[in-house]
Amino acid sequence: MTPIQLTLFIFGSMLVFMAIRVPIAVSMFCAGAIGYVTQSGWAPFASFLNSQAFARFAGYDLSVIPLFILMGNFATKGGISKSLFAFAASVMGRFKGGLAMASLLACAAFGAISGSSVATAATITGVAMPEMKRHGYSGRLATGTLAAGGTLGIQLPPSVVLVIYAILTEQNITKLFAAAVVPGIIALLGYLTAVAIYVRVVPGQAPDVDPDRAPMTLATLVGVLPIVIIFLLVFGGIYGGFFTPTEGAAVGAAATLITALLKREMTLTKFKESFLGTAASSAMIFLIFVGADLMNAALAMTQVPNQLAATVGGWGLSPLAVVGAILVFYVILGAVMDELSMLLLTIPIFFPMVMALDFGMPKDLVAVWFGIMVLMTVGFGLIAPPVGLNVYVVNSMAGGVPMAESYKGVMPFLISDVIRTLLLLFFPIIPLWLVRFVG
Repeated sequence: MTPIQLTLFIFGSMLVFMAIRVPIAVSMFCAGAIGYVTQSGWAPFASFLNSQAFARFAGYDLSVIPLFILMGNFATKGGISKSLFAFAASVMGRFKGGLAMASLLACAAFGAISGSSVATAATITGVAMPEMKRHGYSGRLATGTLAAGGTLGIQLPPSVVLVIYAILTEQNITKLFAAAVVPGIIALLGYLTAVAIYVRVVPGQAPDVDPDRAPMTLATLVGVLPIVIIFLLVFGGIYGGFFTPTEGAAVGAAATLITALLKREMTLTKFKESFLGTAASSAMIFLIFVGADLMNAALAMTQVPNQLAATVGGWGLSPLAVVGAILVFYVILGAVMDELSMLLLTIPIFFPMVMALDFGMPKDLVAVWFGIMVLMTVGFGLIAPPVGLNVYVVNSMAGGVPMAESYKGVMPFLISDVIRTLLLLFFPIIPLWLVRFVG
């Protein structure tokens, strides 16, 4: 077979395995194994497996992933989401669509200590959905808001997606976290604006006046202080140079556990479930790492990625056009793959291609900017049809809301996503503004 045919065969094998419901990590591993053995034989393949798994998992930086996941699990099991939503509802309840806006604020705050999109969506849905139903919000607006709000869990630091991107591209995690702050705030403001416009343009989605809104009390204010302290402790320590991102994740996990214990929400059962959930999520991510490494090694042997980069460079397209085409590809790929698998599979191909282009700025800043663009784009797949993992999670928890209504509910937020992505694509200074303050 020619290199192109072999590459198509490897990708085709992976899609076939996925179509018969083989887990994505196993699908990539099997497709990569077929491609590797076909090109080099069994002995080199066995030698690669013998060394690659240890080389991948022996890195100290990789420990930041389970630590941030553990931090998020402690936050989920520790009842922190209730305090966040109560505070947000008391602030936003005076506006039309205020509870939907409060849900978005709660998602953003919870995402800033969880780093997970699905966990953010599921946790805040459990608290906010009953309240929105009780106050007369439509199922379309409620599920759409919560599904979209969940994506803030990966768009704001600490983001597991950004951590994995940093590991794959050998970039500074602290700079990537700093670059994600302004785009994450823009995402939140865009979603709040989408709700404000939607409830006024489409009648019957939210009550005009909420006479039963929660008042701001001292208890409500005190309830949210631990979350603020945790955020300032973790990111203040990281940006202040007191500890590394890995150490910051450990400090954050410990602080979140202490907060949950002080709130008397953390039981022994929930404590065990937090560690078991962390182990399961980390194992899934690490297995995807192994499968992606093997598949990328097989693709590298075909030399097609290098040929592709050279071909694209010879087209004479502007660098922004190339990045725009890559982002469109991510949107399409997000319809059939989860964000972590997509990242691990494509970054080794696309990152060298982007770094070879001339954007008129230092390469380290190009790497950071491209990481933010990828982060913004993979969020599309979490809420866009036909898959939209967040939509499925929220819809299953809502009960009685047709899936079609939930997909209609996310459309205003997808429009906001498109506008934000174009803004960041044409004005890289927006995500890179804070990076200059990070040493």
